[in-house]
Amino acid sequence: MDKTDRAILAHLMEDGRLANTELADLVGLSPSPCLRRVRQLESSGVITGYHAAVDPAAVGRGFHVLLHVEMGLQDRATIEAFEAAVAEIDEVVHCQRMFGHPDYLLWIAVPDLQSYERVYMTKLTGLPGVARTNSQFAMKTIKSTPGLPVPA
Repeated sequence: MDKTDRAILAHLMEDGRLANTELADLVGLSPSPCLRRVRQLESSGVITGYHAAVDPAAVGRGFHVLLHVEMGLQDRATIEAFEAAVAEIDEVVHCQRMFGHPDYLLWIAVPDLQSYERVYMTKLTGLPGVARTNSQFAMKTIKSTPGLPVPA
């Protein structure tokens, strides 16, 4: 990936709806080579998709909770069952298996604290293999960067 590819990525992460002609002008290419580069970035898996940035509160998901999960059992069947169950919970918007403690980090998006309590009691406490959980929610968002910074 060269400087031009990085510039293409930076502009598309800022505005994924840029027309190819606008993008080409911004990165100093004619439209055809610019489109070829974008298609190559897509086919090679560098660009994984295009998404709309949505205000979570506007769609009833403005209360975010970070749930730390420590597993009581670490066998393959339990891990697979836990991960399959988490994948089916609509309120879990992001889940990562971690090295060290906690074993998992789950980001949950719900309308409010009462909704989180309901999801926690009806769905999260019954997940396979869970020994302990710790819920955290933010007081204030200081910075939220969509995408990733692309070095020049």
